[in-house]
Amino acid sequence: MKKMEATLEVIAPSYGSSFTILQFDENANSKAHLWHYHPEIEIVYVRGGSGKRQIGSHLSYFTDGDLILIGSNLPHCGFTNAQTGNKSETVIQFRPEFLGQDFFDIPEMLPLSNMLQQAKAGIAFTGETKTKLGKQIERMNFLNPFERLQLLWKVLYEMSTSSEGLVLNAGGFSLELQVQDNDRINVVFNYVKDHFQEPIFLVEVADLVSMTLPSFCRYFKKITNKTFTTFVNEYRIVHASKLLAEKPISINEVCFESGFNNFSHFNKSFKAYTGKSASQYRNELKTILK
Repeated sequence: MKKMEATLEVIAPSYGSSFTILQFDENANSKAHLWHYHPEIEIVYVRGGSGKRQIGSHLSYFTDGDLILIGSNLPHCGFTNAQTGNKSETVIQFRPEFLGQDFFDIPEMLPLSNMLQQAKAGIAFTGETKTKLGKQIERMNFLNPFERLQLLWKVLYEMSTSSEGLVLNAGGFSLELQVQDNDRINVVFNYVKDHFQEPIFLVEVADLVSMTLPSFCRYFKKITNKTFTTFVNEYRIVHASKLLAEKPISINEVCFESGFNNFSHFNKSFKAYTGKSASQYRNELKTILK
């Protein structure tokens, strides 16, 4: 079986700036289509549209855009594609020490320091926070470097005082991964992303990362706090959620396009994960998207 390379993304700051800001029209950010990681903390604002949110071992479907804070070296996947329907995507990336090695250790920075610690598990912001800060984030690209830094500081502070943040890997994701662990887990995540519509055999995935089957099962559970089978099923269910929202195909077709080979198992798994049947989910989502 061909070995897959994990993706470490190397990031350079924007010209004249201590951090990076990138703005993309619609789904032009195709660079991050693989699961990848980097030492930089990342803010992603997707204006409008609906799509997959894949951060660490967390998988979910977002509607009406997204605002996410991703901690250092937390594996994640791109958030937009041709089906997302977003208007734009803005990505900000900065090193944890970009304001100085000990800057976040001073007492005044305690709320931000605590938030950045939580961001190692990923945080999604909703409601008024998403709307208000999203507009400010989009403005940054049109400011001079000093004003841009001031506004980034303001955005981070408002995030740290918001009550509308949801920790995505709240159930547990190994927050302090070694580089070797990141490489391994990215190989596994990318393999699932590329093969979830086919049967996936545990022994083949274990072989991809040069581990015995028992060792791989223990390793994956330790890092993600879920079994590999659970992770694959969740990936398939989130893809099914996307199809239910975006494609006018039957629920039976959704089942098989998502990698399930048994309709009864799909129905049971979908309801256990989302709390509702596939038909109920589709009907409710149509109302939301209208």
